[in-house]
Amino acid sequence: MRLPFCFAGIVAVCVMAVATFSLVISDPSPSESSSGPLKLHPPAKPIPRDFFGLHIHRAFASTPWPPVPFGSWRLWDAKVHWPQVEIRRNEWQWDILDREVELAKKHDVDLLLPFGETPEWAASSRFHTAIVGDVGNLDDWRAFIRTQAERYKGQIMYYEIWNEPNLPRNRDIGTPERMLEMAKIAYVTLKEVDPNIKVISPSPVNANGLDWLDRYLTLGGGNYADIIGYHFYTYHRPETMLDLILPAKEIMRKHGVGDKPLWNTESGWIKNPLTDRIDLVGQAPGWAARAYILNWAGGVDRFYWYAWDDDGHDSIPFTQEDQATATNSARAYGEVQKWLIGARMESCERQADENWVCKLTRESGQGAWILWNETQSAKFDVPKAWDATTLTKLSGERSAWSGDKIDVGELPVMLEAAPVHH
Repeated sequence: MRLPFCFAGIVAVCVMAVATFSLVISDPSPSESSSGPLKLHPPAKPIPRDFFGLHIHRAFASTPWPPVPFGSWRLWDAKVHWPQVEIRRNEWQWDILDREVELAKKHDVDLLLPFGETPEWAASSRFHTAIVGDVGNLDDWRAFIRTQAERYKGQIMYYEIWNEPNLPRNRDIGTPERMLEMAKIAYVTLKEVDPNIKVISPSPVNANGLDWLDRYLTLGGGNYADIIGYHFYTYHRPETMLDLILPAKEIMRKHGVGDKPLWNTESGWIKNPLTDRIDLVGQAPGWAARAYILNWAGGVDRFYWYAWDDDGHDSIPFTQEDQATATNSARAYGEVQKWLIGARMESCERQADENWVCKLTRESGQGAWILWNETQSAKFDVPKAWDATTLTKLSGERSAWSGDKIDVGELPVMLEAAPVHH
């Protein structure tokens, strides 16, 4: 996602001109699942490193490699889309993508390459903005997919059919019916080149994306995807992501693809009148950490944060103005990886007082509990049975702990039991 943009169902008016844009945004109320007691059922498997994904826009040129760890990289807004690599029919420009592939190898992260733009030369009608149009001849689409997949065989193993097809800018190409045509061609072509390639379905965004996903799967879109994609953006606290995640999971089950992974291939908090109020010290690091905790607890297998170097568009930025120095939120992103990677999340629930408790079993067998309150500072009664001995803050500060109550707020903390000795 790159500004200017329109969030269908949330944006009341979006007017785009050559050099200006205007957004009038209504503030939707979170649904019932955003308050009151709630029990989630996390996946039973250990949390993998590649669950923590990232967008980096200019790694090929000016952005230093991030100092925080991550396991997967999505190449959106990275100068490697169809118009940038096939500048005219059969005239290719691979230099940027080649460099990004080499960087990914060097740093041992896997790549997800999304589709989402059409070159003007391949469009069914000429357009005068750098957005998208429908493809005039699907043979051009097929040839592009094959050429790219063959060049990067064994190097790029994940391809996403389209970026946010339900947004107004995709109106000429983004219908479920047209996306299904595009997906069939891409899926078959990619699998012919390398059966090990994994294909992610087109990833809708916002609440009306649920209807889009329902229609797409009704048409049989699940037959042409190994993974279901969605962008779980929200204008509210991280817990409201569940208002999209849980219905998306239910739609998948309804259409017989509930056993396929669900990936959040893009989200974060983009600046707009509803999110600019996020406190960068007291809230933002907690929101970033809670987003990852809750995506896993809700059944999301991978989450690509948008973005590392986003030119000041983010309400929860990961870098300072130099596009290199990590913010508190980026450091929280790194810290929560230490809490989660390799652990199994046994349970995660919101209690009636808005206190959250997510129980982990670490790789060593040690018990741990992540605690926060999404709306206020509160006290939490720590069960004696936990035998908690260590407190870790989101800053990474660790200390010995004993007692029967702990202060919780928007910044999660982790209590750990005594180490398990075998």
